[in-house]
Amino acid sequence: MTIFDVFNVAGGLALFLYGMSIMGSGLEKLAGGKLEAILQRLTNSVWKGVLLGTVITALIQSSSGTTVIVVGLVNSGILTLPQAIGIIMGANIGTTVTGQLLSLSDITGSGWIFTLLKPSTFSPIVAFIGAVLFVFFKSSKKRNVGQICMGFGILFTGMFTIEAGVSGLKDSPLFVQLFSQLENPILGVLAGTLVTIAIQSSSASVGILQALSSTGVVTWGSAIPIILGQNIGTTSTSLLASIGTSTAARRSAMVHVYFNIIGTAVFLAAIYGLKAAGFFPFWNEVIDRGGIANFHTLFNVVVTLLFLPFTRVLAWLAEHTVPEKAQDTTDLDMPVLDQRLISSPAVALQQAQGAVEKMARRAQRNFQLSFGQLRRWDPEVTATITHREGLLDKMEVSITNYLLQISDQELNEGESRQVSELLKFISEYERIGDYSINILQCAQRIHEEEITLSKSAWAELDQLQKCADKALTIAGDAFACGDAALAAQVEPLEETVDEMCDALRERHIGRLKQGNCSIEGGVVFLDVLTNTERVSDHCSNIAARIVGMSADDLDVHARKRVLLAGHDDEFNRRLDAARETYLAPLGIEARADA
Repeated sequence: MTIFDVFNVAGGLALFLYGMSIMGSGLEKLAGGKLEAILQRLTNSVWKGVLLGTVITALIQSSSGTTVIVVGLVNSGILTLPQAIGIIMGANIGTTVTGQLLSLSDITGSGWIFTLLKPSTFSPIVAFIGAVLFVFFKSSKKRNVGQICMGFGILFTGMFTIEAGVSGLKDSPLFVQLFSQLENPILGVLAGTLVTIAIQSSSASVGILQALSSTGVVTWGSAIPIILGQNIGTTSTSLLASIGTSTAARRSAMVHVYFNIIGTAVFLAAIYGLKAAGFFPFWNEVIDRGGIANFHTLFNVVVTLLFLPFTRVLAWLAEHTVPEKAQDTTDLDMPVLDQRLISSPAVALQQAQGAVEKMARRAQRNFQLSFGQLRRWDPEVTATITHREGLLDKMEVSITNYLLQISDQELNEGESRQVSELLKFISEYERIGDYSINILQCAQRIHEEEITLSKSAWAELDQLQKCADKALTIAGDAFACGDAALAAQVEPLEETVDEMCDALRERHIGRLKQGNCSIEGGVVFLDVLTNTERVSDHCSNIAARIVGMSADDLDVHARKRVLLAGHDDEFNRRLDAARETYLAPLGIEARADA
């Protein structure tokens, strides 16, 4: 083997890894991110998690990629540790698909059918078709299919190049001696582990071993420990991905480590125990690509089946390896926006969606607490509100920057629209937070200046707060689940808040004229009305955007004008119900022009 053969092997490995990468990326784009986006929805049992992890990994051709995504989703709170365990197990099975594809090169036969089935025949054809689709068509779906086909062809071209580069090794006494040494289980496992850590891909490391098997030097006895070591080496990616993440995310990475290390140890003991009993007469025979692929698949399937009843044990080990930290349980912290998920836009968008949902809950909580401060001032609650408002401001900046980074990726039309709409939702919730702080400042004035309000004024504010808070709750729930029907319930509440504020302003001016309320109290009361009305306006904007997204109509103001024209029977019914609930107890009559 010459230095030029080494260059060929390096170039072939580069092509192999690149082919895997662009093929997986094309599959992700073709799926529109839906596969990753449903991870947390289809993991209510370990069996479903295993199946889902297998499918996802088989499609994106990378168990490391799947586990990194899982760590990121656990880190952001979208997945729990029990949900992650099944997906991680399935990822180990899914990663064996690459080896099975490469084993097609072992197909023998002289007929045209056999020749056509060989990768050396069909992979260049597939790559050419892919190039045509990618270069000459504008349809994103066809271009994604083209990218998948090109990746498939490049992957096999890389494999053929590696095989050509290592072909001379069969005549090297040093190479033969090296592989005879790797029959030592410790050395074999170590070699497989180190190679996989170096190239960060168990699929690629299995592919290299399959290429080396073409030399006729690799035996079953030397290949088995290497394959087992490759499954340990692949855990390095999830460990690296978990650095600096939450406790739950680090635990999910440790589950991957324990699953592979314990599985390898058990399988190794079983294999060598059976060998000692004489069950492997072919131990010293040469192994081919198919044998490597089949053993790799067998190991991962068997280990997964063995561990399925013991998922709680894996979770227990991970929990005791990575103990809980106090700061992980507090709600007053910044949401995690994992940069490692940017390359998977659908998952990153889901993470951003979760962060905006947390922003919505915090904005509503500040509104509730600020209203509570009007009646009863508490310095500790004020400090909490102020801290939460600071977080809302920081979240606006961090989530916006994260979404802008996502927009730099290659997005489909739906993902681009989601980025745009999330940016608008962020602005709405940040403004709700600001108006809540304005209400808190009104409460501070009441406390510091010892301002008093009449009983009727307090009763009116209580009723107003209930109506606005209901609108906030429904808008937040509708945003979290993307429910347009639920969002449609917000506009009648917003209209009711507007009517209530108009009526209460007139009433309070009357109380001021009669001397039943102080000037200072009147100013504060009117400020609270104005800020609450603004909060309900933003709830209306949020709900209208959700309805518009489902109807593919993003003109928020035009939709409101149609509703308020009085021609929508369902809206009118809900408006009457809201008036009966919130206006009638205060003796407020509906506006004649409403």
